[in-house]
Amino acid sequence: MLTLNQTHNPNSKSWLASANQANSDFPIQNLPFSVFRRKNSHELFRAGVAIGDQIIDLKQLGQTTLLSKDITDILATCSGESLNTFMSMGQPSWSALRLALFNALKEGAAEESDMRDCLVAQKDAEHKVAANIGDYTDFYTSIHHATNIGRLFRPENPLLPNYQWIPIAYHGRSSSIVISGENFRRPHGQIKHPDKEHPTIEPSKRIDYELEVGIFIGKGNALGDAIPLDSAEEHIFGLCLLNDWSARDIQAWEYQPLGPFLSKNFASVISPWIVTLEALVPYRTEWSRSSEDPQPIPYLESPLNREQGSIDMQLEVLIETDLHRQSELSPERLCASNFNHAYWTMSQMVTHHTVNGCNLRSGDFLGSGTMSGDTAGSEGALIETTQGGKKPIQLTTGEQRTFLEDGDKIIMRGRCEKEGYPTIGFGELSSTLLPAK
Repeated sequence: MLTLNQTHNPNSKSWLASANQANSDFPIQNLPFSVFRRKNSHELFRAGVAIGDQIIDLKQLGQTTLLSKDITDILATCSGESLNTFMSMGQPSWSALRLALFNALKEGAAEESDMRDCLVAQKDAEHKVAANIGDYTDFYTSIHHATNIGRLFRPENPLLPNYQWIPIAYHGRSSSIVISGENFRRPHGQIKHPDKEHPTIEPSKRIDYELEVGIFIGKGNALGDAIPLDSAEEHIFGLCLLNDWSARDIQAWEYQPLGPFLSKNFASVISPWIVTLEALVPYRTEWSRSSEDPQPIPYLESPLNREQGSIDMQLEVLIETDLHRQSELSPERLCASNFNHAYWTMSQMVTHHTVNGCNLRSGDFLGSGTMSGDTAGSEGALIETTQGGKKPIQLTTGEQRTFLEDGDKIIMRGRCEKEGYPTIGFGELSSTLLPAK
């Protein structure tokens, strides 16, 4: 696994003042990647790196002579409309570019004047999904979420027998993964009402969010080759936020026996910035499994995974209704959770995914599953918070919600904080539910 190096030095500051502000998601120790262009322009999308309130245009930087020939060759892979080629290069190239950018952005760097010419203000930019996602696998790694959902259907035995042995997942739809800011219409689907003899096609009435962490695969593996647990993170480029929108009434009718289908594939929204695993090294934590639970079998077990398999990443969900906007009220929090609630680590997900020889490819995308905690207010989906719609939540506007109404905007945020280190943020993910067609 990655270790601390000079790019994590908490005392390092940038010559860009906005990167040094305490509330910035993007200090010099972060440097996450995205694909962007200026708003309302006909420019081609290209790769960028966030610093403070600005974006480093990597295509423009690659056309300069500011950095060494080796780094310029790496930058050449970032000039297109996706990061797939760069992501496929592996950790040595990712780290080399990160270090070069870090050094050029530090206070006193000789490159400051020329680097300023490569900056675009984040407020002037729009983004697209940063990689061409070939495949999308959504896991189910919060045991608290799985238990809460299970209690709704199987009160006496909420967890199925395989949950504590296998990182459970299903194959999702990559074509409907879109970037933050894209809104979607309430989907139609086949729904079976308990008081009706036959199902009907109608708009879903039980739209829900799911608070998840997205994982981008960098370097792939050959068909037939499994990825060992302690090598798994060499294949992970970085993390983002994920809202895996769900239509619970469609899901209830269709999910047996093969799991979610149309209830999930109408929209999944991700945040623009991919935070590299290297940036997250200071926030790694121990991963443990209760002694009362089954312990992982050997291919999913190692001392290294136990020592630093988890990430202390704070997560939150907020809602902004039409009434919030009309009354000029701030969005209000629905959930506060943490990525370290995952029952399985990122490495265990990757290793299990490939144990049968499945080949992952650069740009493939994994979802963590809903990241619910074990306390009230940490439920990562409304179906848990409202106990399947039986207990509405009260908003400060005077409104109630069991599931989402047209016009509701859901906002998700993620941050890593540790005493003595700057905050590493993931930016913001937002999307609004529009009326059905």
